[in-house]
Amino acid sequence: MEIVALALLVVAIVFIMQAIKVVPQQNAWVVERLGKYHATLTPGLNILVPFVDRLAYKHSLKEIPLDVPSQVCITKDNTQLTVDGILYFQVTDPMRASYGSSNYIVAITQLAQTTLRSVIGRMELDRTFEERDAINSAVVQALDEAALNWGVKVLRYEIKDLTPPAEILRSMQAQITAEREKRALIAASEGRRQEQINIATGEREAAIARSEGEKQAEINKALGEAAAITAVADATADAIRKIAASIEQPGGAQAVQLKVAEKAVDAYAQLAQKNNTMIVPGNMTEVSGLIGTAMALMKNSPQKS
Repeated sequence: MEIVALALLVVAIVFIMQAIKVVPQQNAWVVERLGKYHATLTPGLNILVPFVDRLAYKHSLKEIPLDVPSQVCITKDNTQLTVDGILYFQVTDPMRASYGSSNYIVAITQLAQTTLRSVIGRMELDRTFEERDAINSAVVQALDEAALNWGVKVLRYEIKDLTPPAEILRSMQAQITAEREKRALIAASEGRRQEQINIATGEREAAIARSEGEKQAEINKALGEAAAITAVADATADAIRKIAASIEQPGGAQAVQLKVAEKAVDAYAQLAQKNNTMIVPGNMTEVSGLIGTAMALMKNSPQKS
C-alpha cells in the first residue's frame, strides 16, 4: 500500500510539473499539442495538458545584438575593403520565429553579409567612409523586408570598422597630408595677400590724409596772404587818402615839393657816403633846381605859417 501511495505521489508531482509552467518576463514559449502548434505562452503562470502539450521553442523578446563576421567587399572602383559590423534585432512573432526558418539567426547573418557586399559594390572607396549611415540604412531595409517571414524585426545595423588594404591606407594618408599642406599654403598666401591689401590701403589713406593736410595748409596760407595784402592795400589806400587830403589844404603842394627835394638831397648824400667813387648826376641843373626849389619853399614856409 505504501509503495502504491508513493508511486501515486511521484506521478502527481510529475503531472504537476508538466502541467504548470511559469514564463519569465520578456520571454515567449511556443507550445505544441500532439506535434502541432497550439499556443504561445505569455509571461506568468500557464497550465498545460501533461503528456499532450510540450514546450517546443523558447524565445527571448529582448533586443539581441548579433555580431556579423567581418568580410571582404569589393568597391565600385575595384578596391578590397574589410567590413565588420553588428546587427540588432528583436523577436516580434514567436510562432513565425519558430516555424518560419530553421535558424533565423544564421539567416539574418548571411543576409546581412550579402546585402552589405551589394551595397558596398555600388559605391567608390571614398564614399564608403563618408556614407556609413546610408550603408546602415540600406542593410536594415533589406533585412527588415526579409525578416518579416521569420518573425524578427531588424532594428539597426552599425558598421564597426572599415579597413582598406595597407597600400590604400598609405595612399590615403599621403593624400590627406598633401591636402593639408595645400590648405596651409593657401592660407599663408591669403594671409600675405590680405597683408599687402592692408598695407596698400593704409598707405593710400595716409597719402590722402597728407594731401588733405597740405591742401588745407595751402588754403590757410593763401587766405593769410590775401588777408595781409588786403590789410596792406587798405592801409596804403588810407595813407593815400590822407596825403591827398593834406595836399588839398593851403600850402600842401609846396610841402610835398619840399619833402621830395629833401629826399633827393638825402639820397645823393647817402650815395656819396657809402661809395668811394664820387657820383655826379648827368644833368647838374636838376640838382640845382631841386635845391633852389627847396630853398625857396623854406623861405616861403615861415611867411605862410
